[in-house]
Amino acid sequence: MVACSMMMYFFIGITIVPFYTKSVWTTETVCKVLKANIKDKVFCPNSEGSEDEEVFPYPCLQVWVNLTASGQEVMLYQTEDTLEKNPKCSYVPDKLENSKEVTARIETIASNFKKYQTFPCYYDPGGTQTNVILSRLYPSKGLYFAFLWPTLMFTGGCLIIVLVKISHSPLQTIKVGEEERGTSKQFMVWSDSAETVN
Repeated sequence: MVACSMMMYFFIGITIVPFYTKSVWTTETVCKVLKANIKDKVFCPNSEGSEDEEVFPYPCLQVWVNLTASGQEVMLYQTEDTLEKNPKCSYVPDKLENSKEVTARIETIASNFKKYQTFPCYYDPGGTQTNVILSRLYPSKGLYFAFLWPTLMFTGGCLIIVLVKISHSPLQTIKVGEEERGTSKQFMVWSDSAETVN
């Protein structure tokens, strides 16, 4: 269990922690929707893409919000990953197989933004990024939860080791005591025999 927990610590340290520390959107504030537009005829270019400038086959949803902390009009993205995938669109769907489902999902998201116009969001207090995100990929609670299980495993493994050592200690004491009694009895027997012979 201890070895497994150490492996989990190492895995979390090289996967989740770098993304958490890399994110600059650390401060939570309140955003108010100014406009949510779907550009039906404009497709979003792939920022990760190749030289031939591939396009995503889905409409581009752009959500502009008023940042309460500064009063600025900024663009909203779903997560940090959304900005890296496509800086022109606020939402990038995961599955692109069915274009009708993707279009319906984007329209639903746009209507939800128009319905619920005030919501919490995250911004960069340092001013490096002038946009905001709706949710963080790896929030503080998620990071604590990720470290919780290996910590419990490590603690449990250490307790098992301690209990095993404690349970072995009385047995060794009993064995030593029995050996000492046996030695004293043998000494007494030999002493009695020696006296009888004399």
